[in-house]
Amino acid sequence: MWKLPRSFSLTGRLCCFPKDPLEDVETWSESVDKVLSCKAGQIAFREFLKSEYSEENILFWLACEEYKKIKAVPEMISSANRIYSEFVQTEAPKQINIDCGTRENITKNISQPTLTSFDSAQKLIYSLMARDCYPRFLKSDIYQGLLRRTDSR
Repeated sequence: MWKLPRSFSLTGRLCCFPKDPLEDVETWSESVDKVLSCKAGQIAFREFLKSEYSEENILFWLACEEYKKIKAVPEMISSANRIYSEFVQTEAPKQINIDCGTRENITKNISQPTLTSFDSAQKLIYSLMARDCYPRFLKSDIYQGLLRRTDSR
């Protein structure tokens, strides 16, 4: 049986959550966007993906979301190289499953990254999560357990 991470509080609020972190659990069944748009959803989905050995998908997607917020060029270059070496390059420790054309295009342009450098790969990974992982997440013990906890309040 899956257990909530210690960072969840079922009785009170946590400082990093403006409201009860599990308040939106029922809305997660509406779309993968609902899951990805809240911290608690991201944590639960990540735990599920970890159980399916595909945690790299959400980690890459989240890294890309943070990357797109960068304003300073030196930080962008550093972050692009980290994302590339961690997720994109062949034999990366958390290599994502993207087609060779997308991988080659990123590789070709990594020396001069832009804020859109990873957009095509991020869209592919988003589609993979939405189409394959998300429906299984909704049926998982993780999500069903969270639903039961919120229903029993």
